[in-house]
Amino acid sequence: MSESHQQPALARCPGCEEPPASGDLFCGACGYDLSAVPSRPDDRPTLPVGMAPGAPAAAVEWPAAAEADSSDVPAPTHRATDLPGTDSGGNLLPTTPPVSQAPRTAPPSPAATTAPEAPAADRTGPPDTSAPAPGASETPDVPGDFTLPAPDPRAAEPAPSPPATGTKVCVACRSGRVDPDGYCENCGHAQPRERDHVEQELGSVAAVSDRGLRHHRNEDSFAVSSTALPDGSPAVVAIVCDGVSSASRPDEASAAAAGAANEALLESLPRGTHPQQAMHEAIVAAAEAVNSLAEEPSGAAEPEAHRRQNAPACTLVGAIVAGGLLVVGWVGDSRVYWVPDDRSGPPARLTEDDSWAAQMVAAGLMNEAEAYADERAHAITGWLGADSYELEPHTAAFKPDRPGLVVVCTDGLWNYAESAEEMAAAVPPEAHRSPLRGAQVLVGHALDGGGHDNVTVALLPFAVQPQGAGSSPGPAGTAV
Repeated sequence: MSESHQQPALARCPGCEEPPASGDLFCGACGYDLSAVPSRPDDRPTLPVGMAPGAPAAAVEWPAAAEADSSDVPAPTHRATDLPGTDSGGNLLPTTPPVSQAPRTAPPSPAATTAPEAPAADRTGPPDTSAPAPGASETPDVPGDFTLPAPDPRAAEPAPSPPATGTKVCVACRSGRVDPDGYCENCGHAQPRERDHVEQELGSVAAVSDRGLRHHRNEDSFAVSSTALPDGSPAVVAIVCDGVSSASRPDEASAAAAGAANEALLESLPRGTHPQQAMHEAIVAAAEAVNSLAEEPSGAAEPEAHRRQNAPACTLVGAIVAGGLLVVGWVGDSRVYWVPDDRSGPPARLTEDDSWAAQMVAAGLMNEAEAYADERAHAITGWLGADSYELEPHTAAFKPDRPGLVVVCTDGLWNYAESAEEMAAAVPPEAHRSPLRGAQVLVGHALDGGGHDNVTVALLPFAVQPQGAGSSPGPAGTAV
């Protein structure tokens, strides 16, 4: 039911400006309907224009509108927060604030503000939860203000869990696990193989092996070690192997040969076996290790004849420095060079290749320049493997009369420093004091030259006291 209000008397008629009589419903001069003039509202919700800035405004009590019961009654008044909101997609917005924000409370009523606060000892009821949480915004609600809903955690993509401890991590994304095939499970990046670049320093011997710039894997392998002879004097060993790329599993062949030869030397030298005999036995042991790979299944069912025809194969070269002797042994085309510390002395190559070019030179059919310029020059005639014609280990013993450096390397290095003079020029002067640094420089020399093959080099310093002017100018020894 609507409520009627008495209209106040008007000072002038809105139509003719004549003052009407008290209680007139129509103007006596022009007949204007005085009841149609709207009354001035008693409340003034806005601030007066002349009010000083900052002056407190009188509180306005808005009466709650009753529910509409007929068409002639105005619609009930609603606050903005009473109506459900929708987002741009038409979905209802949540009616409660997000958990991360403190709830906003209505201003206290006048009664609440004037009531005295009870002492702390007299508060027996539950704690007041209407106060904003510490750090929460105390800005009151204003028309049109709303809060965005918190993102649904179910819609967010779960973050990848970190790899378990001990699991190999991808070098590219630093988060994905590496599968057994060497690829990242997260980004698919191929991981560098463990043998792509290997360095090792053990006392006075060091070695470096690198995949090179053209090969997809490193098929070289090496082993360096030291032991003691029965009299307590030290013995230093370096073994370098080069896998034959045209054979199956050349990387496995070189690793097996280097490991078997090194183990054989560490077993025989402490027993008092002569270093040259120990080198011969080590090469035989390495050949047996490579031969055994041909008997192992390679994954696919292959006929026995095919497995032996394309059996794993490699070359081997090694050096032993023990008891004042320098002993070398080899099968294939890997080499040993001698570079004296005093560069005024001549360097020397201490091995002869098992290759087509070396055979042509030895037979007098070609000179060295012509033979190594031929495309068949690097075809090897001796190797370790089940399909080799006949195993012929080569060994040689030398007794240098001056200190120098022993360079044990594959053809991946000597292809870029073939002669003894070229190799001596590539060896840094301080290599006898820092063999690891010297090996790194030599590998870099091969990579700078093109890196067409795997590169492996081991350096063994040989220290002796000068014996006098009548000594020979280089390492003298016998070869078998």
